[in-house]
Amino acid sequence: MTTTDLPQLPFERAGVLDVPPQLLELQAEVPIVRVRTPVGDEAWLVTRYDEVRELFADPRLGRSHPDPEKAAKVTNSALFGSAQADDNEDANHAMMRAMLMPAFSPRRMRAMRPHIEEIVDSLLDGMLADGGPLDLHERLSVPLPVLVICALLGVPYEDRDDFRSWSDGVGDTMDGARSAAAWEKLTSYMKGLIHGKRSEPGDDLISDLVAEYGDKIGDDELAALCGGLLFAGHETTMVRVDVGTVLFLSNPEQREAFLADDKLVAAAVEEVLRRSMTGGGGLLRYAREDMEIAGITVPAGDAVMLAVSAANFDERVFADAVRFDIARPSNQHLAFGHGARYCIGANLARLELQIVFDKLLRRIPGLRLAVPVEDLKLRVNQLGGGLVGVPVTW
Repeated sequence: MTTTDLPQLPFERAGVLDVPPQLLELQAEVPIVRVRTPVGDEAWLVTRYDEVRELFADPRLGRSHPDPEKAAKVTNSALFGSAQADDNEDANHAMMRAMLMPAFSPRRMRAMRPHIEEIVDSLLDGMLADGGPLDLHERLSVPLPVLVICALLGVPYEDRDDFRSWSDGVGDTMDGARSAAAWEKLTSYMKGLIHGKRSEPGDDLISDLVAEYGDKIGDDELAALCGGLLFAGHETTMVRVDVGTVLFLSNPEQREAFLADDKLVAAAVEEVLRRSMTGGGGLLRYAREDMEIAGITVPAGDAVMLAVSAANFDERVFADAVRFDIARPSNQHLAFGHGARYCIGANLARLELQIVFDKLLRRIPGLRLAVPVEDLKLRVNQLGGGLVGVPVTW
């Protein structure tokens, strides 16, 4: 295969719930393959579960690059589009996790449960009062994680239209200028909040960070950290609420099993996480040195994409992987990563998803899609992927 006929990302999907056939074909052939990214650069795509899981914890891979101008890009997004030079990447990452761990601890999540339940009930009350058909994306999937992350961070919910618009811009994978402008607006907004919480702190994460680290870390760094949390904290959960709802409504036997056994809630959420296809081709890393992956030599500086969605469909690990099975006996998916890079917000995402699906499916037992699943549209050129809308009725 020459560099002119490399497989081109993103791969075409047959349906909104389907993994691209070309991705599964490549996975069946080899664990790692050379591809062309959506913006035209060359990279290595790792598709099998064992290799992806191992590489998550491999110290020879990192997010920084010694020569960012020459680094291959996967997207033009300001958030993950460009490599940075960082000789202290691992230490900086460890410090960031130490800063945030208290806010996402199991104890803090247990304390948040009643508030999240109130939010979900209130949103469902509004849906039931209005009746169907309506767009579940706009009425539930978007406002739920926005309300939760606002409460956690200390971001005024009344500003949601602004930062949602900025988040859409930041997540643009193709228009780099739009993404950079939106990131500038989002971080400037965060700097304003940080400045205000120095004099008027609240019971929230931004206030805690300012009090604990405000004299050690500059406002630019804090604003970037908080902006990233705001983006990731609502974008990823929004996508899983949409896709999970469509999975349940498209698999009535799984929905019936869920309603018949409340002990299946946690397992069902793990299956939603595994079975959800996300945007992009994979998580971007760079080889810090020449290294071998599945018998292939990857030169230092090359881009390596960890295809989590493909790994979660690997038949070597997940029998009948394309099937949505909420009672799957073993479900060690990689939706939240693995090792030192394991998603710090995993506990919060799980909590939100467990609450929302349990309440949604029980409170609206007649819920159904208002259009054929084939008519649903994918969000294209967005970091998180997901669906444009989820019309439902009952």
